[in-house]
Amino acid sequence: MWVFYLVALILCITTVRCSNNTTKLIEDSSQSFTERMKTGKTSFIYFGNHVNPTIQLFLDQLEMSADALEDYGISVVKVNCSKETIAKYCTGEKLITKTYLLRGSEVLRSFDIDTVFDVSAIVSHVLFTVLYNEVRYVHTPAELLQVENAAKQKRDVVVGHIPVLGLPEHRALMEAAFVYGTKYQFVQTTGGPLLKHMGIDALSVSKARLWFLHCKDMSRQMDQCPFTPMRKPLDTINIHTFLQLMEAPLVTEANVDPSEVDVLHNHLNVPVLYLFSHPQTQHLDRATAQSLALQLRGEVGVVLIHRDSTDVKTPIQYNAAYRLPQEDVKYFTLNSAEEVMKLLKEELLQDKMVDDEEENEEHWSDLDILDDEVSESVYRDRDLMLDLESITELTSENYQSEVTQNEITVVLFYLKWDAVCMAFMQTYVEVADALEGASGLVLAAVDCGEWTDICSDQNITSFPFIMIYRPMEAPQPYGGMLGTESLQRFILLSQISGPVSLSSSADVLSFLEGDLYSKHADLSPIRVLGLFTSTMDTGVTSFKEAAKLLRGEAILGLFVHREAEKWVEGLSVNLPAVLLSRGSEVSREGYNLPSFSVNDLISLIQRAVSDPFPELTVENLPWYLELEKPLLLLFVGKEERTETSLTEMKHLLSSGSLPSFLPCWIHLGRTPVGRSVLEKYLGFVPPLPALVMSQLSTGGEVFLFPTERPLTAKNILQWLQSVESRDEQPAGVIPDTKWSPPVPFYDFLATMDQEAPGYASQRDPKKKTGAKGGHREQDMTPNQRQTTLSSPKPQAPHKHSEL
Repeated sequence: MWVFYLVALILCITTVRCSNNTTKLIEDSSQSFTERMKTGKTSFIYFGNHVNPTIQLFLDQLEMSADALEDYGISVVKVNCSKETIAKYCTGEKLITKTYLLRGSEVLRSFDIDTVFDVSAIVSHVLFTVLYNEVRYVHTPAELLQVENAAKQKRDVVVGHIPVLGLPEHRALMEAAFVYGTKYQFVQTTGGPLLKHMGIDALSVSKARLWFLHCKDMSRQMDQCPFTPMRKPLDTINIHTFLQLMEAPLVTEANVDPSEVDVLHNHLNVPVLYLFSHPQTQHLDRATAQSLALQLRGEVGVVLIHRDSTDVKTPIQYNAAYRLPQEDVKYFTLNSAEEVMKLLKEELLQDKMVDDEEENEEHWSDLDILDDEVSESVYRDRDLMLDLESITELTSENYQSEVTQNEITVVLFYLKWDAVCMAFMQTYVEVADALEGASGLVLAAVDCGEWTDICSDQNITSFPFIMIYRPMEAPQPYGGMLGTESLQRFILLSQISGPVSLSSSADVLSFLEGDLYSKHADLSPIRVLGLFTSTMDTGVTSFKEAAKLLRGEAILGLFVHREAEKWVEGLSVNLPAVLLSRGSEVSREGYNLPSFSVNDLISLIQRAVSDPFPELTVENLPWYLELEKPLLLLFVGKEERTETSLTEMKHLLSSGSLPSFLPCWIHLGRTPVGRSVLEKYLGFVPPLPALVMSQLSTGGEVFLFPTERPLTAKNILQWLQSVESRDEQPAGVIPDTKWSPPVPFYDFLATMDQEAPGYASQRDPKKKTGAKGGHREQDMTPNQRQTTLSSPKPQAPHKHSEL
């Protein structure tokens, strides 16, 4: 029955005929939600109260997933919290960004909507949770061996390597596990150690793979189960076909001509190899057939034809034959098994569609390890057409008029052939859609591959690059992270002219308390105020210039008045000064001006507004590393001691005992890469919370706070003193590894040296480029990684003709 169920499911997926025009998404009221909790059935539920463009995209995917999950008995539900109030779910930070998988009233798991971003991601994550006790997750060879030993003499094992969760390959594996889970033991892995154990080369670790482990017939516990790899792309149809082939006999024996043989492979559109056997060599022929069948398992069926049967009419000069799907049998004569394998590679396995697909995948698997997920995501989305209606395309004809007629014009300079640019383009479109309709604000883009004159005139040498234009002002470059939230925040803050001139103490109080520009409180609760007693004070002009350059990063105000003195009373600072407010209920901070240099003022303000005890994330880590301070890094998780340890660190920070360190923390639940950082630092993951001191700038030594000691401010301070006096031994050292090409044929500098010795030496990545605005590759943060051009400027402005 399960075979027919899967076939129906495949037809449903591939033909999209299994749903009608009515949506299967259920909208619950408070009463119907309560009744649902009593049924004990599984439901995937989203709670929300308003829709923005990002949420609307998710809701569209949620609605489409309802049809798919209905096949598995799982309801997809939406609750409008603006109409219904449901305790625990329609409150706090859980609202808007969370979805829940419930079985009755029991929460099986919650998901951020960034995790379940489309139908495949929703289905794969939901089924993986539902099948949590059936699908084993393994990471190491030892863990896989335990699964094999438990399965021997009982059932076979299906192992799927899914490098990125939530993609269609992950969904296909989970759907197969749902259907075949009672017959096979399914295993999922995402790590490299297991692949190395199975003999998979490094170039293939970025690809989704599947193996069938033949454990059912294994009797000895010490023997490893032999496995067969699935060589086709991981999708539902290919997995179904592959599993059916694994159930077929290794070699089928027949007493009729090949054209009369009916085997499973014919119905699954798989090539079939026919070998002819003579009575006097039957034992050897059978061994040869078995050997070839093992090598071709999952790709080609093998049939042994006995010539001693009177029903075999094939001429004696032929000793083999093959049949491709939907074609007639072809006969030939070969002298060895090696010739058979050569023929198979040249003839049988040259199915055009599969070959093209595999060739593309192999090509991009090399590129994936070079530019990681960026190139891969661009390649996978190569057929996705972006809606660019909200973005104005600039050309030589309209560039000047566009950047001068609007209050704010945001311009993206990009190259269509650059993977980073095209990956960021999707983010840029999301920001443009979210800000569409904002008064006086236009988001535009310039393709520098076509309009080289514009990019040359603007001195754009790295891509992607964003510039903010305002009439009668110098263009302002955007140097923040290339993410939706960071860019949107910067653009919205850029709408506030800086600095805001305040004329009275009442205005100052409104500014510091956040009442002035209250709608921007979510973007930046921090207010920075320059205090001067007179317009003649030295530094007023510098502060104004610094505020203009910091526009978009913070909200800055200026108070030039004789009453400025009273705002720094009790703060141990003298005018002129900078006053910083982090909110109405937080004590204000005052800073003396180190000098009246614009650059010094910018540096002071940037240090002041930065979080004194930041939570490190992938996005902000590069910025904090630029401070070049030893990291005092607290790793926390969901443990009960997390809040206590964070509080102790804050007490230590407020005492002023850590001026030479950068105290920070990583939550492994929100930033899972922190676990890899710990393993890199120490070689293992200690019990959490764990405090680590990393001296990246002085040899890469790493020190671990003793796990047996309580994490108190006093103990931490004593430990730091022991580290500084060299009484503590390093727990690890970060190796100073060289950045070498991932594969030899991508060593472009070496290739150039072969063609023209010495030519590439001046382009050594350790040396700065000569072009203005260029970057050293090692200076670029992962989020600011840009393509740098070293080619000369074009001789004349023109639009490239299409070749």
